[in-house]
Amino acid sequence: MHDIRAIRENAAAFDAALALRNLAPVSPEILSLDADRRSRISAAEAAQAEQNKASKEAGAAKGRGDDAEFERLRALVTAKKDETATLQAEAAALDAQLRDLLLAIPNLPLDSVPPGKDEDDNVEINRWGEPRSFDFSPVEHYEIGGVKPGMDFETAAKLSGARFVVLQKGVARVHRALAQFMLDLHIEEHGLTETWTPVLVLSEMMEGTGQLPKFGEDSYQTRDGWWLIPTSEVTLTNTVHGDLVDHATLPRRMVAHSQCFRSEAGSAGRDTSGMLRQHQFEKVEMVSITDAENGVAEHGRMTRCAETVLERLGLPYRTIVLCGGDMGFGARITHDLEVWLPGQDRYREISSVSYCGDFQARRMNARYRPEAGGKPEFVHTLNGSGLAVGRTLIAVLENGQQADGSVELPAALHPYLGGKTRLGADGHLA
Repeated sequence: MHDIRAIRENAAAFDAALALRNLAPVSPEILSLDADRRSRISAAEAAQAEQNKASKEAGAAKGRGDDAEFERLRALVTAKKDETATLQAEAAALDAQLRDLLLAIPNLPLDSVPPGKDEDDNVEINRWGEPRSFDFSPVEHYEIGGVKPGMDFETAAKLSGARFVVLQKGVARVHRALAQFMLDLHIEEHGLTETWTPVLVLSEMMEGTGQLPKFGEDSYQTRDGWWLIPTSEVTLTNTVHGDLVDHATLPRRMVAHSQCFRSEAGSAGRDTSGMLRQHQFEKVEMVSITDAENGVAEHGRMTRCAETVLERLGLPYRTIVLCGGDMGFGARITHDLEVWLPGQDRYREISSVSYCGDFQARRMNARYRPEAGGKPEFVHTLNGSGLAVGRTLIAVLENGQQADGSVELPAALHPYLGGKTRLGADGHLA
């Protein structure tokens, strides 16, 4: 959500920021709606004042027995009352149009965001680890011998249709171990607060973080009106929805492991093999609620938290800054972490870490009162995957695969696997 006052004061800067996203100027339409709305409000206030004045004068005319003047004034009161109601209704309709327009406009990128149209224009800022050299041709995760007994797409399709999976045996345990490892790392070393939240939310919560109204088709809604969360960013961020937060409690750093649900609208034909792109999956999500001064620094901190997960698992990755044309709707800047997948011979996204500024806070009406005093200000929000559990499983399996179909597992997971160190070619841990 955007501040209409800021657009009034510097429309050119607003349009210039949107140009970084390759979007056409929208301030003329916004300001036209805003001017019409404000003129209706002013006219309604003037009509209301005239109504009040006429009502008072009608009382005086009645008191002095001037029936003709009383009737004239009474008719004027009625006319002004109707005029006020009409103008207020028009102002309300214009206000709704303006709000819908503002809700559909993405966040303004930071000046540091690189220009560009798509992923080809993203900028790499960090690279860690060297991709392993294999003495055989590595395969994708679902083709590994030891993985096949524990990754059942046929049964999942029978149960739920395409883009679901049933995990069993050693693969299922590695998947569970990854989530536990990530949670423990973030809680014990990164100082995040473990949080468990619902996966069903109200429409207001989806609107608060930007999934609605523009991206409703990307999520699932129940017959009762609840939405299944696409990520626990929705619930964690909305914990401050409508609140006036104590500044002394900031930053609030949270982490949650949850099921996530996405319709994957518009992704037909993309990554249909394996479990890279699923309708139901798990993520360990990080969210920070902070103040205006510390948002950018918090973004760097959160990125480092996600990078640490990959480094502890020994998975080569690179960190990139998304260009304006590739950045998500609610972000002012986004760092993507891409993990090396030898089966695909390429880096693939495994985490997006975004700083949203006060964009979501305005939608949620979430504020804090500065410790130095003064008017409440909007909080600043950040979110990032720490990490996507299924994609991390894919990376662990592909990077650790052996010629005999077994998988050597990262040392960081051994304590979570009862001391087991490998996934055997038969699908069991050993």
